Amino acid sequence: MRFLRRNSTTATDSPDSEGAEVAESIESQAKSYTPGKGRATPKRREAEGKKRGPVAPPPRSTREAIKRNKELRKSNPTSKEDRRAAAKERRERMMAGEDKYLLPRDRGPVKAYVRDLVDSRRNLLGLFMPLAILVFVALLVPSPQIQQIATLACTLMLVGMIVEGFFSGRRITKQVREKFPKETVNGRSIGWYAFIRASQIRKLRVPKPRVKPGDAV
Repeated sequence: MRFLRRNSTTATDSPDSEGAEVAESIESQAKSYTPGKGRATPKRREAEGKKRGPVAPPPRSTREAIKRNKELRKSNPTSKEDRRAAAKERRERMMAGEDKYLLPRDRGPVKAYVRDLVDSRRNLLGLFMPLAILVFVALLVPSPQIQQIATLACTLMLVGMIVEGFFSGRRITKQVREKFPKETVNGRSIGWYAFIRASQIRKLRVPKPRVKPGDAV
């Protein structure tokens, strides 16, 4: 009798067990089911643009730019070809005078106007670097007479460069104040900037000159 009762209980419980199994399968399917987003999946370029966030401010100095480039290489390693291409592009844009790629000391319409004023004239200061090479070569010559002549000539040229730089700085500062009357122009800063620009060899100036000697600015 107990055997029959056990079978009857099992028989009566089997539909419940089957229902429980069906309920569990439905529940597992409901958990694994993911509803649609209702919108298209964003492209990789758009997602990367959102992850990047706001653009960092430009570097204030060359040392800061080098440090930032090293950090970017560590965080986002790329091939040497890509880095060279990017550096070449930045160099070309900086040489072209694009304000975004220039150092802070070279940015702004005032500094661009000063560069044009300097580049539009031939200056004695442009011989500063060749003069330094000449002095070095003269010191290597064993003849004291040649050394004395070279030293005297270099001293006279240096005095002439200093005088020219002083009057050129005053002239350029005056022209800048007339061109930009609303700007606060520091005469010493503008004069020194013009002096440094004029003392560089024309082909090595950064950015490249936009005007030729003799052009009206």
